[in-house]
Amino acid sequence: MQMNTKDWNPNLYLKFGKERIQPSIDLVMRIEMDEPSTIIDIGCGPGNSTQILAHRWPDAEIVGIDNSPAMIEKAKSDYSNQNWYVVDADKDEIEGKYDIVFSNAVIQWIPDHPKLFKKFYNLLTNNGLIAIQVPIFWDMPLGKAIANVASQNQWASKTKGATKQFTIHDYHFYYDILSEIFKSVDIWESHYMHVVDSHLSILEMIRSTGLRPFHNLLEKDTDKQAFEDMVLRHIEKDYPLQKNGKVLLPFKRLFFIAKK
Repeated sequence: MQMNTKDWNPNLYLKFGKERIQPSIDLVMRIEMDEPSTIIDIGCGPGNSTQILAHRWPDAEIVGIDNSPAMIEKAKSDYSNQNWYVVDADKDEIEGKYDIVFSNAVIQWIPDHPKLFKKFYNLLTNNGLIAIQVPIFWDMPLGKAIANVASQNQWASKTKGATKQFTIHDYHFYYDILSEIFKSVDIWESHYMHVVDSHLSILEMIRSTGLRPFHNLLEKDTDKQAFEDMVLRHIEKDYPLQKNGKVLLPFKRLFFIAKK
């Protein structure tokens, strides 16, 4: 099957699988539930984070959904004994009832979070819970660097609308929205200190995520390269080299678990 050129790239995404999967591990370990029967992973990607759920609750029926055919194809290839479906969590109806609705670094791509949480709430069994992680992308120098470059005259018209593809709020917003509909809310932030090989590694890490909406609007490969080069110069300034040549990338993430 020929993939849409603007579909997600599973192999590029998994290049930094270790950095991406640790928040899933931490989130799953904070879930207080002994034996859930049914779990859904919203925006499961290539299925790597879903395995954290499967390892903790091997007897649970786990479903992974994603709106990317490429990601689901990769998940089916790597974990053929599990349930994977192409479903858009924003636009499509999601079938079933679940003890846990799990989502790691996905809802920032969905625009209406109050509506989304009500949808998640309705997916839960009577004593179910949601467990979600969101990257606080625009609070970091990395996110600000991309926004700064995109706002410059050279790129403003070409990348118009890219930043609006992200929906990320602060913890005040999420607590207020969640506490209106859920019985209890546990919310926290963590900073992950990624040790990467170079400034270029940071660029490669976000090429499949934070840079993706901007790439999709830039039709020429030369423009994509020029845009990246400008972002890279910001990265080199904002993240100094360590004595051993490595670069430290603090990555800020917001977590919440809300019980029905």
